[in-house]
Amino acid sequence: MVRDVDWLIERARVLTLHDGRPGPAAGAAQGEIGGIGEGVVAVHDGRIHAVGAVDIARDLRPRRLLDAGGRVVMPGLVDAHTHPLWAGDRVAEFEMRVAGRTYLDIMAAGGGIASTVRATRAAGDAQLLDLLLERLDRFAAHGTTTVEAKTGYGLAVDEELRHMRLLAEGDARHPVHVVPTFLGAHALPDEFAGRPDEYVDLVIGAMLPSVAERYPGGFCDVFCDQGAFTRAQTERILRRARELGLRLKVHSDEFANLGCTALAAALGAASADHLAETRPEEMDALAAAGTVAVLLPGTTFGLGSNHYAKGREFVGRGVPVALGTDYNPGTCPCESLAFMMALATRYMGLSPAEALVAVTRNAACAVGRGDRAGRLVEGWPADLLILETDDYRDLAYRFGASPVHAVMIGGRWLQPTAPAGPPPPTSSQ
Repeated sequence: MVRDVDWLIERARVLTLHDGRPGPAAGAAQGEIGGIGEGVVAVHDGRIHAVGAVDIARDLRPRRLLDAGGRVVMPGLVDAHTHPLWAGDRVAEFEMRVAGRTYLDIMAAGGGIASTVRATRAAGDAQLLDLLLERLDRFAAHGTTTVEAKTGYGLAVDEELRHMRLLAEGDARHPVHVVPTFLGAHALPDEFAGRPDEYVDLVIGAMLPSVAERYPGGFCDVFCDQGAFTRAQTERILRRARELGLRLKVHSDEFANLGCTALAAALGAASADHLAETRPEEMDALAAAGTVAVLLPGTTFGLGSNHYAKGREFVGRGVPVALGTDYNPGTCPCESLAFMMALATRYMGLSPAEALVAVTRNAACAVGRGDRAGRLVEGWPADLLILETDDYRDLAYRFGASPVHAVMIGGRWLQPTAPAGPPPPTSSQ
């Protein structure tokens, strides 16, 4: 039986990132990319209709044909950790770090997150939304089709709810899928200086119930580290979030190990992020819990540090590893997951295949989209990339430019990367 489809992408080196098993890939499976060789991908009604070897095209009648010319066709990238909603900039702090000041020095002097909070609170809805949409355009240009997006530059009840609303509006208005995460416990706002437990009370008593009511089943994150929130404060917030039906994430072990990674595993967190100071026994706890380790090499690079998370050891201990940009104004103003792959292969010990799984399948699982993103699977949304290469390893090998030839989200090609493809001849021609 011949079936009509909207698009048939042919002469493609197809990577499905799919092995038929649900959930994230761990251990040896982290390096399995589901390569088909020369194949085809059919898209209909915004979803993957078929993917496989060239002979499956015999039963398809496409409205449009696209010759991929031997290029790689693969799932759209998933960024598992970003902070894209903010105003102002922190370029002066970059210059201070270059001159020798540390991130914690700058934060103690009133800079860092607090300075972005002040600028973001002063910005109107229209300005913040415009900035968000522009940033989503840049993510898409680098091949990212899904982003996890955190609040955390409001740090007041009304502001945090405003930012959750703007992230949801950005998701509705832009093709890139936005997964909002509540990060009310990102830092201590100026008005609560010296009173961290009172601010935690505000997060628990006012922010969390409001977020859970408006965004049921969403994510709650906490920055647990030196200069941020303690393990005890983090546990209070996460336990209350879980009681309210929110899913859990943590910023953990970026600068110091406060024991929060083991807490994340014990509470069944979807992910634990940063993890530069994580100990082997905590890696084992993540593996046992199935919690995804989201590693953020761009932040280490942005801080001018060489103390990268031990990606090779995480994989060796059976922890599913994802990568994120940590896109933010202070430490990593970079939207490129390909650059994160370049760093992860050079400084974290991941292979190119493991890094590819980390920005597709495993990243999707880390943000609660493991059943619809990060793989090419029949019936899933047609979010895919065509690379400007026939070798996926170029994503990590090359750096400094976007490797993307074209991006499709939900069955629609994005401009200006939409490829030309003449309609195939019909039987009457």
